[in-house]
Amino acid sequence: MTRKQDILESSIANFTKFGSKRFTLDDLAAQLGISKKTIYQYFDGKETLVAESLSYLLDKYLVEIQGIQEDLDLDAIEKVITIYKRGFEYLKYFKPAFLFGIKKYYPKADKVFTSFSEKLVNNVIYNLLLEAENEGCIKTDVDIALTSKLYMSRVDNVAFKDDSLFEAYDLSTVLNHLIIYNLRGITVSSYSNTFFE
Repeated sequence: MTRKQDILESSIANFTKFGSKRFTLDDLAAQLGISKKTIYQYFDGKETLVAESLSYLLDKYLVEIQGIQEDLDLDAIEKVITIYKRGFEYLKYFKPAFLFGIKKYYPKADKVFTSFSEKLVNNVIYNLLLEAENEGCIKTDVDIALTSKLYMSRVDNVAFKDDSLFEAYDLSTVLNHLIIYNLRGITVSSYSNTFFE
């Protein structure tokens, strides 16, 4: 018997590859060798499936984020960079149509993604930047709240563009230009880490 988790895993793999609008429930049922009725036993419609499968993927990323936060070998700035690096690794495999599609066609899924992004920036990234500031790694005139909000808008811009930066540039280049160079600009001159070298 097909489990709900099997449906979620197959759904998110295909939604991110083909786009949530283009990959149908008929396609999913055929791929899993089940009927659409089986899908409807777990989900009341495609919008719910898209939202729950996205939530499933983001929960996996959240576990990775928690591991990064607990890594004693990384300082707060390195943790911010590592979190974004891992996030970009996820985004790299998304077809731009996936995130664009959820924003346009699936409000529940868009709410899941927006809520996750806001919590990531307003809680995790903000607190790590505060920690770095308290450790004397960030210049005293930097507004941490504003910096966090600017990261949010830049990452949203990358995620929701029709043409993906990850198709034009490699992950390292995007990470450098979007995250690392900006962090280098707000840190004190005596601070360095392996990402800055």
